[in-house]
Amino acid sequence: MNASSPSVTASSPLVDPARIIALLAAELNVRASQIEATVSLLDDGATVPFIARYRKEATGGLDDTVLRNLEVRLAYVRELESRRAAVLESITGQGKLTPELSEAIAAADTKQRLEDLYAPFKPKRRTRAQIAREAGLQPLADLLLTERTADPLVAAQDYVNEELGVKDTRAALDGARDILAEQFSENADLVADMRDYLGQHGFLYSKVIEGKEAEGANFRDWFDFRESIRSLPSHRVLALLRGRQQGALDLRIGLSDEQDALVPHPCVERISRFLELEADYSPSASARGKWLADVARWTWRVKMLTAFESEFITKLREEAEAEAIRVFAANLKDLLLAAPAGPKSVLGLDPGIRTGVKVAAIDKTGKVLDTATIYPFEPRRDRNGSLATLAALVNKHKIELIAIGNGTASRETEKLAAELIEALPNAGLRKIVVSEAGASVYSASELASKEFPDMDVSLRGAVSIARRLQDPLAELVKIEPKAIGVGQYQHDINQRELARSLDTVIEDCVNAVGVDVNTASAALLSRVSGLNSTLARNIVDWRDQNGAFPTRKTLMDVSRFGAKAFEQAAGFLRIQNGDNPLDASAVHPEAYPVVERILDKIRKDVKTVMGNKEALSGLSPNEFTDERFGLPTVKDIFLELEKPGRDPRPEFKTVTFQEGVETIKDLSEGMILDGVVTNVANFGAFVDIGVHQDGLVHISALSETFVKDPRDVVRVGQAVKVKVQEVDVARNRIGLTMRLNDDTGPVARRDSRPGAAAPRSSNGGRQQARNQAPAATSMNAMAAAFAKLKK
Repeated sequence: MNASSPSVTASSPLVDPARIIALLAAELNVRASQIEATVSLLDDGATVPFIARYRKEATGGLDDTVLRNLEVRLAYVRELESRRAAVLESITGQGKLTPELSEAIAAADTKQRLEDLYAPFKPKRRTRAQIAREAGLQPLADLLLTERTADPLVAAQDYVNEELGVKDTRAALDGARDILAEQFSENADLVADMRDYLGQHGFLYSKVIEGKEAEGANFRDWFDFRESIRSLPSHRVLALLRGRQQGALDLRIGLSDEQDALVPHPCVERISRFLELEADYSPSASARGKWLADVARWTWRVKMLTAFESEFITKLREEAEAEAIRVFAANLKDLLLAAPAGPKSVLGLDPGIRTGVKVAAIDKTGKVLDTATIYPFEPRRDRNGSLATLAALVNKHKIELIAIGNGTASRETEKLAAELIEALPNAGLRKIVVSEAGASVYSASELASKEFPDMDVSLRGAVSIARRLQDPLAELVKIEPKAIGVGQYQHDINQRELARSLDTVIEDCVNAVGVDVNTASAALLSRVSGLNSTLARNIVDWRDQNGAFPTRKTLMDVSRFGAKAFEQAAGFLRIQNGDNPLDASAVHPEAYPVVERILDKIRKDVKTVMGNKEALSGLSPNEFTDERFGLPTVKDIFLELEKPGRDPRPEFKTVTFQEGVETIKDLSEGMILDGVVTNVANFGAFVDIGVHQDGLVHISALSETFVKDPRDVVRVGQAVKVKVQEVDVARNRIGLTMRLNDDTGPVARRDSRPGAAAPRSSNGGRQQARNQAPAATSMNAMAAAFAKLKK
C-alpha cells in the first residue's frame, strides 16, 4: 500500500499535517521527528523496504513492521482528517456549528466517533421524524420531554391537524415519539455508551432459515447457536457469515435470552438513565411516564438495535477478515522464506496415475534441460521403462536432487524415486517431497505461457516443483498468493485488502533476501523495491539482448530505469561475479564511498576484505560516519563486508516420511511420525505426514505449556515430530499431537469449528479442483479440514 495515495486529501487547507504527525506519533509511541521523516520519504515515493534498510538515520531505526503499520495508519489518519474537514465544512455551512460541537469533532479519534457526531447534521432521506416535524409536532415532543406535569393525551389534542396528516391524538403522539427517538438515536454520547455496553454484553445469534435445513446441512452446527460477541473467534465469524451468504442462516445481535426477557429491557433502561428521562416502567406509572418509557423502547428496538445489528455484524466481519488476512500473510511469509536447496541440478516429478508422472530436469540456475512423461502406475504399469528414463536423465544432466510433488500418487512416486536412488548408488541423489500448491495454477497462467510457449501445460508443473526446491521464493512469486492455499476463508474476505497485505509480504520477503539481477525472472524482479512489471520486463529484455549486467551502474542503461528507480532498487539487486565485488552485497551504491574510506584505512582491496571478518578487526564504525551516513548505516556496511549477501532464510533440511505409511488406513493411534507443517490457523496447525491427508494438531496439543498463538510454536514449512492421537477413516480425519506423552484415542477439544466443507487433501487443492464442483473448490485449507471440531 502506497501511503502517499491519500496525499490529495492531505493537501486540503483544512487538514493540518502537524496534527497528523502528532496523532501517529502518539499512536505508535515514537518521536514526531521519526514520523515526519518517514511520511516525507513515503510521500516522495520511497518504499518500506528501502526506508527500513537504507534510511535508518532519518527514521531513527524504525523497523519494517513499524513502518508497515505507519504506512497503513497514515492512510487512515489522512482519510480521518479529510473527513473531519468535510464534516466541519458541512455543519458550518448549515450554520449549526457551536464551540462545543467543534471541540468534540476536533477530539474525535476514529471515523466511527466522527460519524456519530455528524449524524444529526448529515443530509438524509425524508424520515418519519422529519415528516412529523413538517407537521408541526416538534413543540409537542419538546413539551412532553421537559414538562413533568404534561398529560400526553391532553397535550396532543392541540396538534391534531388533518391537513398536515395528523388525524388524531394517537398520530400526534406517534409523531412526537418518532422525533424524540431519532433525536436520542443521534446523540453521539448515548450511541457510544450503548455501543460499548452491547459490545461487552451482547451475543451473536444464529438460526436456520425456515425451509433451508436440508440445503444448509453443512451449517447444521449453527442452526441454533449463540456466542458472546467478545469471545467469537475470527474463523467462526467467517463460517457464520458464509452460512448467511449462502442463504442458510439468519444472524441477529442481542443480549442473552435471560436479559432480553427482562422488563424493562436492560438496554431500554440504560437509555432512560443515560438521558435522565422520567420514564416509568411500573404498572402505576403516570401517563407521561408510560409514554416516555415507550419512547425509550422505541428508540432501542426500532432505531438503535437495527442500526447496531448491521454495524456489529459488519465490525465482526471486518475484524475477522483482518485476522484471516493476518494469518494468511504470516503463513505466506514463512512459506516464501523457507530454506532453499540452492544452486543444484534438480529432477522435478509431478505425480499422476492415469495421466502419468510428469518429469522436468533443470540445471543449477533453473534452466529447463529436459522433460518427459513416464507411466509407472495403472493402467500401463511400465515401472522398468520409467526407471530407465529417470536414470538416463539423472546421468545425462548430473542430477543432485529429486523434487516430488505432494499430490495424488505422491507416495507411490516417492517409492519409485527410492528405487532409482538404490539403483544409482554413486549418483549421490536425495529425494524431497515438495508442496505443489499452486503449481497447476501457474502452469495454466499467462506468465507460464510466455516463459514456456512450446511446453505442454502439464509439464510446466514439474518445472515449477523442481524450481521451488531450488528457491521457493523465486518460484512462488510467480503464483497468485491466494492459489498457494495457506490461508483461512480467503475467498470470503475483502479481496482488495487481502491482495494489498499479501503484496506487502511478498515485497518484504523478496527485498529481505535480495535478487540476482542476472538470473531473476521478470515476476521476481517486479517485486523489488522501486520496480514494477514494466521495468522488470525491460531489465530482462536488456539482459537477453546484451548479456549479463557487469555492474549495478549498467542498470541505468535499461529503458525507463531512472535515478529514482536506481535509488530504490539498486541495494536489493545483486550481481554475482561482476566487475565490482560490492555489487554482490547489500551495500547500496550510494554508500560505496564509505567502503572506499574503510579500504584506504586498512590498505586492502575489496576482494580481500569481503567475507574476511579478521580484515576489519580493530576498526570502529564510528570512525567512518559523516553527515550523510550515520552509525546505523556504517554498522550495516561492516556486517555486509563480513558476510556479503547474507541470506536470512534458514538452512535447508529434508523430512523423510515413514516407509509403509502411505494412506490414512496405514495409521494407528500412538504412531510417532515426522511431518511438515502445511498451514497454521488460530485453532491449530495442519501437518503433512505423507498420507495424502493433512492431520490437525489442535492448539491445545502444540505444547506442554499454554499457547496463545499457534505461530509462537510452529511455522509453515517447519519439520515437526507428531504423535497420531486419533484416526477417523470414514470421515478422512487425523488428529495429531506434538505432546508426545499424550494419551491416544478420542479426546475432548475446545470448540474450534473452522467451518463446513469436505476434508482437505494435502495436494494443495489440485485434487479438489479436479473432482469437486466449482462451488466446492472455493473451500480453502482451513474450511476443508476438520470441518467441525466438537467441544
